[in-house]
Amino acid sequence: MKIYEGIEHFGHVKNPVVTSGTFDGVHLGHQKILKRIREIADEINGETVLITYWPHPRLVLYPDEHNLRLLSTFEEKAKLLREFGIDHLLTIPFTKDFSELTSEQFIKNIIIETIQTRKLVIGYDHRFGKNREGSFEFLKANIDQYSFDLEEISREDVDNVGVSSTKIRMALEEGNIEIANEFLGRAYELNGIIIKGQQLGRSIGFPTANIHIPHDYKLIPCDGAYAVEIKIEDGIFQGMLNIGIRPTVNGSTRTIEVNLFDFEGDLYDSRVCVKLKSYLRPEIKFTGLEALQQQLKKDKEDAIRILNAS
Repeated sequence: MKIYEGIEHFGHVKNPVVTSGTFDGVHLGHQKILKRIREIADEINGETVLITYWPHPRLVLYPDEHNLRLLSTFEEKAKLLREFGIDHLLTIPFTKDFSELTSEQFIKNIIIETIQTRKLVIGYDHRFGKNREGSFEFLKANIDQYSFDLEEISREDVDNVGVSSTKIRMALEEGNIEIANEFLGRAYELNGIIIKGQQLGRSIGFPTANIHIPHDYKLIPCDGAYAVEIKIEDGIFQGMLNIGIRPTVNGSTRTIEVNLFDFEGDLYDSRVCVKLKSYLRPEIKFTGLEALQQQLKKDKEDAIRILNAS
């Protein structure tokens, strides 16, 4: 997959089949659109093009709001789009100036002149252009003026999946990992770098690696313990993850700590991908380290049982 940062870098594409959107999370609803443009491209000996925007429009249009959390970083989204058969990813820097582009200008400047689109496929609720004025109805009403064909992913097709990025965010914030994963079609991921922590886990037989997530807009699920699968350079391991402030040891800062089963070694500065499989329990303040240790033993047993069954 080729990635273009800005329309000025976009090159020639054979029979472009195009879709557009933020595609946060690349969930099952998005996947229907991706599958469809791949099918069309194969039928007409063409190539798939996905137009996306970075930063996320809400981060630019509402800078004073700090509550937006995204399901995927740009790197995570690009990786998923590549896996789903996108040939060309056009990233348009979303700025205040770009937000003033009318729907007509968007179609003329980008869809027609820059990409030379052969077919445009959009979801029924997709909006584009200044004040989100552009829609499928707008395109359909003006199709005679365009040099491309148009196809809509219908409301029935999308709604039958019953998925939205908002529903997934809510599920993660409530600890409903299984529901979130079902909507995503895969396990929710946290990608980060291992940093040095207080190493208290070593003293009770459960050494943990602290994970730093380099993007503050990435959605971190609710506090608690999770059964997880961890991918590092050395391979894939089972483990358990804790998100929270560690009240038993009077912690005050929210941390993300993972305990890898059957692993020995130094992980500091390593990149890690944690796939959340199941929510084990909420974070609890125990009477002391011994009580915490006993709970962690039970958590490990529960996690191994869940992970082996999945």
